[in-house]
Amino acid sequence: MVYYRKYRKRFLHGGIFLKEREKFASRIGFILISAGCAIGLGNVYRFPIITGAYGGAAFVLIYIAFLVLLGLPVMTAELAVGRGSQRSIASSFNVLERPGQKWHFMKYLGIAGNYLLMMFYTTISGWMALYFLKYLTGAMEGISGAEALGGVFGSMVVNTPLMIVASTAVILICFGVCSLGLQNGVEKITKVMMVLLFVLMVGLAVYSCTLPNAAEGLKFYLVPSMKHIREAGIWTVISAAMGQSFFTLSLGIGAIAIFGSYIDKNRRLMGESITIICLDTFVALMSGLIIFPACFTYNNGVTADAGSVGAGFLFTTLSAIFNAMPGGRIVGTLFFLFMIFAALSTVIAVFENIMSFWLELTKLSRRQVALVNIVLMTVLSLPCILSLNAWSGVTVFGKGFMDLEDYIVSNLLLPLGSLFYVLFCVTRYGWGWKNYTAEANEGKGLKVPGWWRPYMTYMLPVIIIAVLIMSAF
Repeated sequence: MVYYRKYRKRFLHGGIFLKEREKFASRIGFILISAGCAIGLGNVYRFPIITGAYGGAAFVLIYIAFLVLLGLPVMTAELAVGRGSQRSIASSFNVLERPGQKWHFMKYLGIAGNYLLMMFYTTISGWMALYFLKYLTGAMEGISGAEALGGVFGSMVVNTPLMIVASTAVILICFGVCSLGLQNGVEKITKVMMVLLFVLMVGLAVYSCTLPNAAEGLKFYLVPSMKHIREAGIWTVISAAMGQSFFTLSLGIGAIAIFGSYIDKNRRLMGESITIICLDTFVALMSGLIIFPACFTYNNGVTADAGSVGAGFLFTTLSAIFNAMPGGRIVGTLFFLFMIFAALSTVIAVFENIMSFWLELTKLSRRQVALVNIVLMTVLSLPCILSLNAWSGVTVFGKGFMDLEDYIVSNLLLPLGSLFYVLFCVTRYGWGWKNYTAEANEGKGLKVPGWWRPYMTYMLPVIIIAVLIMSAF
């Protein structure tokens, strides 16, 4: 881009090392890895829970509408900044901003967001791995009732050495993948995981739809009903749909922008963003096809309430359902294997972003960066692990460390970062509309429409600020 060429010398003098940029080997690699970053644990199991709590099919329609209104323009902006700068969030604003501007301070928000996200996400990923092993070995057979299943989960999370081992294993595996390089590590392994994730999900959905009361669950999930909306409260439903559609894509901390920096300019970013969002939405919708028929068959039609959006539903309600159904050990094993793939695809994507920070800001190699961050990330994950046992009584602003880390990332940094990306791309005080659209519309495919300009300039920032306020308070 113009600013990159013009200020390249200044950028080099800023202490940032312009090493040769790696590229994806294929477009499908970019699509699957970007989708893998967006497809996370919250998307896979939180979406069906919220859908069950807030009106079923009617909620899904509202959610998809907000996904288009909020997620699509923010994703194109983030990808455009990444591709235009050929850098991660650690230095992309340095490349694109004009002299004297201060947008580069955004890098501190992005770097902090990536580390904070992984501080608790690696712990939860470890839970998935341990439950996969429990089902695989038959340790969950014969356990029934919410109290007994809650006891299994509770005894696991208070086992500090076990939690440290599980979390460290996730960190070692994922940074190990990143140390192999973009094409030979991240792209090659993530593509395999994502294909397996899709196969497992479709297989589980087909099985779930053959259960005795599957029709009732599918009706609740796929046939809109204003009755369910009225019961939940229309504004409550809209607020929940807006929040879920915004947070599901992990936008705002540069986790998606990094993959924009690894792609060529053959394809316009509007079409690529739509493809990524469609894959993310497909996984969310398919997870509902797994969970709702099972809930209506083995849980008396009870899905979730607004207060159960968390680990309790996954490790007690769903585990009880698996243990009650024929072949539940196999289904539970496959389900948690699917959850592992969803978790690791996100961890690898975010670790690649962290890897890029260090490669741009230091002279270290990939393997050296991986070794440093394995130690750093293991230490940073300890407060989250200890908050569930030894430090369970320690709170900050009334929250334990795990809840606090999740709150800061999901409720503050994601919407705030998305707001900065949008303003940077549309205002004359940032990169500007012409530069943003020139980058986004380069190549083949769908163009960013001209009518987006007033929407992204005046309406979208207001909506994001509203989401920020609602989520913060």
